[in-house]
Amino acid sequence: METEIKRKRVLSGIQPSGVFTLGNYIGAVRNWNELQDSCDCLFMVANMHTITVRQTPAVLRENTYRAFANLLAAGLDPQKSVLFVQSQVPAHTELCWILDCYTMFGELSRMTQFKDKSAKNADNINAGLFTYPVLMAADILLYGADAVPVGVDQKQHVELARDIANRFNGVYGNVFTVPEPLIAKTGAKIMSLSEPQYKMSKSDPNPNSFIAVSDTPDDILRKFKRAVTDSEATVKRGEGRHGINNLIEIYSIAAGTTPEETENRFDGKGYGEFKVACAEAVIEMLRPFREKTDDLMKNRDYLDGLFRQGAETASRIAERVLSKVCKKTGIIR
Repeated sequence: METEIKRKRVLSGIQPSGVFTLGNYIGAVRNWNELQDSCDCLFMVANMHTITVRQTPAVLRENTYRAFANLLAAGLDPQKSVLFVQSQVPAHTELCWILDCYTMFGELSRMTQFKDKSAKNADNINAGLFTYPVLMAADILLYGADAVPVGVDQKQHVELARDIANRFNGVYGNVFTVPEPLIAKTGAKIMSLSEPQYKMSKSDPNPNSFIAVSDTPDDILRKFKRAVTDSEATVKRGEGRHGINNLIEIYSIAAGTTPEETENRFDGKGYGEFKVACAEAVIEMLRPFREKTDDLMKNRDYLDGLFRQGAETASRIAERVLSKVCKKTGIIR
């Protein structure tokens, strides 16, 4: 009799904090598609994380719908994966408080993103900004996730979730699955077009630094033409050549080539021609995604139905873990 191989459980999410960038699409969501057939996947719109920075309520609601539509447009299938909105599963915040009591102040003080966000939001350094990695740990541990697809910059948060899980398990036994970070081999970190030594970010005040998936073809072409490169004018990767390394990475993913093939294809050609080719490849890659998102946003009733379906399924899974945690810690529910 053959032994059935247990499928890995995977969880990840995106914040509905406005612009959905090329970096989000290439570095995260597009890679999730490949996991759907081989793993048990849960993907969420992490709207509770977004309010660490002040939000306009109506805009946050609209962005939550759009982020969910983005997941669907990127190819995530509600029949294969559990797609849900974080705030519609209250177990996340309930487990977060319990895990706060098993997380050390020093651990949170070392989180690099807290330092970065504090510098950018000096007038609103709130407790949520400090403790949101614990909510992220709750997101992960609540579902018994074996693996968490993340960008390189988020690996530290998965490591914290592992530390919290091991600490809790050391006290109460084998309660939590200890997760592993899952970092894509290509496109894991798409860099800024204007400052290519830094990650492409939707919070960047310079709109020319990132490609938004909602950008028009003209916008995309203009931004690539302005992308920072260097004075060597050769389409070759190299140490310290952040700008051209980033463009080669983007083109290779959008055009379906390897970086080596990209270099060979543009051997002897200048940056001007290569930047236009990058723009054209990205425009074609994003076209069906943008069109499907727009269609979905016109059908709120359909999205609301998927919200309910996802929340119900996620809540059933989460309840099993949360009940066990409460029983172990003596919390009466």
